[in-house]
Amino acid sequence: MTTYGTIPTSSSTQGPSGEYISRAKERIKAGLGARRPWKLMFNFRSFNFPSPFREVFGRIRSNVAYFRMNYAIVMLLILFLSLLWHPISLIVFIIMMAAWLFLYFLRDEPLVLFGKTVDDRVVLIVLSVVTIVLLFLTHATVNILVALLIGVVLVVVHAGLRKTDDLSVDEENSGLLTTPAASSSST
Repeated sequence: MTTYGTIPTSSSTQGPSGEYISRAKERIKAGLGARRPWKLMFNFRSFNFPSPFREVFGRIRSNVAYFRMNYAIVMLLILFLSLLWHPISLIVFIIMMAAWLFLYFLRDEPLVLFGKTVDDRVVLIVLSVVTIVLLFLTHATVNILVALLIGVVLVVVHAGLRKTDDLSVDEENSGLLTTPAASSSST
């Protein structure tokens, strides 16, 4: 017996495009959830000037490793805002943002090319270079350079002033993040 006027609600009748969209929504939620919490990044009690100046470089290295995804979001946001008055550059940027979403932010599995696993840092560097080169081809050079300079200055200042003693070491960054307790025990 058939029933007329009912709307199918099961996921099996969505088709491939419906499944893809629902999977993309899940990956967006999970991918953005993988970034470090903004409250932790901007915890004002965690900011001070390092006493020995050589400690700045260790802080920058540790914070960049720990807040890598947050810093990438900040840089991309600054770049996006700088391109609002250049429509062609903005179109190229939006296309590259789609590549960023699928190849860096929303991946739940490691990227594998020709049977070899590609490290997240390599993906980050390649996407950054390709994005910048394509944007330079749109003749928005001054906007791009100013945006990159502002972004790099903000990241370096934040990473240099933020203490690293409240950051937890996880399996993913265990070789990259050295907390003061870990570095003092090795000396």
